[in-house]
Amino acid sequence: MYSSTDIIGILPEFLLVITAILVLILDLLDKRGETAGVVPLSLVGFIGAGIVSAFLWDRGGYAFYDMVVADNFTTVFRVLLCFIGAITVLVSPAYLRYRDIRLGEYHPLLIIAVFGMMVMVSAADLLLFFLGVETLSIALYVLACLDRRDSRSTEAALKYLILGAFSTAFLLYGVALLYAVTGFTSYAGIMENLRETTPDPLAVAGIGFLLIGFAFKVAAVPFHFWSPDVYQGAPTPITAFMSVGPKAAAFVALIRVFGIALDGTADVWMDALAIVAALTMTLGNVVALRQQNIKRMLAYSSIAHAGYLLVGIVAGGQRAFAALSFYLVAYALMNLGAFTVAMLVNRRGDGDYQLEDYKGAGFAHPLLGATMAIFMFSLAGIPPTAGFFGKLYLFSAAVEKGYVLLVVIAVLNSALAAYYYLRILGYMYMARPERELKPVPRLGAYTFTLILTSAIILFIGALPAGMLNLLFAALP
Repeated sequence: MYSSTDIIGILPEFLLVITAILVLILDLLDKRGETAGVVPLSLVGFIGAGIVSAFLWDRGGYAFYDMVVADNFTTVFRVLLCFIGAITVLVSPAYLRYRDIRLGEYHPLLIIAVFGMMVMVSAADLLLFFLGVETLSIALYVLACLDRRDSRSTEAALKYLILGAFSTAFLLYGVALLYAVTGFTSYAGIMENLRETTPDPLAVAGIGFLLIGFAFKVAAVPFHFWSPDVYQGAPTPITAFMSVGPKAAAFVALIRVFGIALDGTADVWMDALAIVAALTMTLGNVVALRQQNIKRMLAYSSIAHAGYLLVGIVAGGQRAFAALSFYLVAYALMNLGAFTVAMLVNRRGDGDYQLEDYKGAGFAHPLLGATMAIFMFSLAGIPPTAGFFGKLYLFSAAVEKGYVLLVVIAVLNSALAAYYYLRILGYMYMARPERELKPVPRLGAYTFTLILTSAIILFIGALPAGMLNLLFAALP
């Protein structure tokens, strides 16, 4: 028998599943094939799940035999993931109709993907976490290839599927080896068992396999190869979604697994993770410098930001985890906004997301120019944006723990990254188009998204302490 605590603990996820089923039924009943009602229904589902999640603040706990943890940390990221889902729904319809992709196929998969991410952040057991990963991954494999007329979309999905299966095997082997050593798959059981004994070679191998699985999910070097091709080939709203949602869910799980459950074995994996962080941010930024395709540039930028975020896992401790969470919130906002601008500007050019399309766009389209400036300044870490304070808090926490060299590498990389972020603004305000470009469509959903995300970035940048204190109070 399940108690009321169990039901309340998974209520947001339950609402998303119900929404996905209703969207499927609505699509089935719509004989005209327009499925216009799926957009408001999907939005209601995400907003409802987010509101329910917020009401669970200080009311949650462990559920389903301690496999689910509905604490305040889970609440924060449930709300964030619902926000990401809602924004993706807002910016998708115009793009999907332009590319002739059925709304009725797209939205249930998107909802199930968010459901998988919410399972990941609320998991207190490696097996439940694995189920969340697989739910998310299967939905993303299909979403990546929804643009069936574009061979790059099919190629992206195939690469993602093959490499995803490869990483899943490592993740599952890691779970199996840790279970063989400790007799537990729960985070708490593993933590207690490994804290009392020195890890044997089997446990070390299990930790290594888990690290490989996580490295793939966050696109960390040397398991990043899938990211640029998949980001470029997938439908752009899905690229935006993939760049922020799965990364946020994976880093929450990294905090729970490596930052807490495996904290007693930090001597085994800490140096390796520090090296991975340094390589990830450096390779991502260096390769991004040479990109002329905005989607590939943002893909390598995403790799670099994964390196910055890994600094928080390496540093460890409450302050570093709060800073990492702050950075995840800021990163989600600025990346969603940047991809929204990319979708609009792309309609000016030849449909291939080239930087050339940005020439003169700042003066021709003032809203796009102003909001893109905010997103690029925030990604570069320039005050007074949320991205600046995210890096400041994260790097300060790492310096406090003695990782000065790693922070120096991160700061140098941030300076390097500023070049290719500001280069976009140079194209927008300091260059003239060499050919006649199409007009940018004026769409209310895009305008709302750009104003909302840029306003929140500036608001958090103006009052960063409030957000940081909230996240600090929510930590497990």
